[in-house]
Amino acid sequence: MTVIIRTFRPEDAATVSAIRRAALPCELTTPDSVLHTLRTADPAERHRRLVAEEGGVIAGVADASLVPDAHEPGQSAVAVRVDPARRGRGIGTALLRAAEEHLRAVGAREAYGWAGDEPRARAFARRHGYESLDTSHFQRLDLGRGPLPEPSALPPGTIVRTVAEYAADPRAVRAVHRADIEATTIDPADIEAGYAEYEEWLEHTWNDPLFDRELSTLVVEDGRIVSLAFVESDRAGRGMSAVTATVPEHRGRGHATAAKTAALLRARERGVTEMFTSVDTGNAAMLAINERLGYEICGSEVRQRRALG
Repeated sequence: MTVIIRTFRPEDAATVSAIRRAALPCELTTPDSVLHTLRTADPAERHRRLVAEEGGVIAGVADASLVPDAHEPGQSAVAVRVDPARRGRGIGTALLRAAEEHLRAVGAREAYGWAGDEPRARAFARRHGYESLDTSHFQRLDLGRGPLPEPSALPPGTIVRTVAEYAADPRAVRAVHRADIEATTIDPADIEAGYAEYEEWLEHTWNDPLFDRELSTLVVEDGRIVSLAFVESDRAGRGMSAVTATVPEHRGRGHATAAKTAALLRARERGVTEMFTSVDTGNAAMLAINERLGYEICGSEVRQRRALG
């Protein structure tokens, strides 16, 4: 059957969301989040989303974009997802070729993506010229299976709050943004530059339809946010630990574990039945925290790279 590659249309969002979830069950996605990523894409990314139709039915989706702030020019990202029931028919190959053509046309020199850590996906990537790099684990926590650890005791003057408690005050929202930048920026020299990106953070993080302010948790010490555990949810029983981090000078005191545990307890109270997260295999500290909380590996992906000649 002929495969037709075309540009994504807004009315495709529900089908694309369903394909993504079927292809990668550990991924959190909704029709609104599918549209949000396109609405908020930086024009410099030259982001293009393609769908593959087989017999008039959408069977797969690909996203291709430049990485404008990469250390080396010409870096790009590509992601291909195919309906598991329609694999082995050349759909993934057709999508990948079209995505790479777009990337070459906008100046990409290298493409990075992810492939499932299983023989078929690895063989697909290898067959198309990609080399394997690092591995990342998806982990799942069944919130209905058993008790969660109680949050660890925090020092006097330290409290746990939700992000929702900060939403009504623009100055407080800026404090959440500052804590996010401080806790997740590797190079301290980049922090001040990050403060100028507040509007972008609002658009991409704060207003993301998956971002759950009621579940996202902050640890506050003497009025300053020192640790955070951001949570995404589909509001239908599934959640994802998006970011868990602590500002550098407060690390090693159990704040991240306290924030994440409090977020999980609140999620269970709100009816979330399963939580997911993604962790690089080299992040031993977060893997240890997740193991204590009861997370189990539910899948793995291998980062892939290809030079685009």
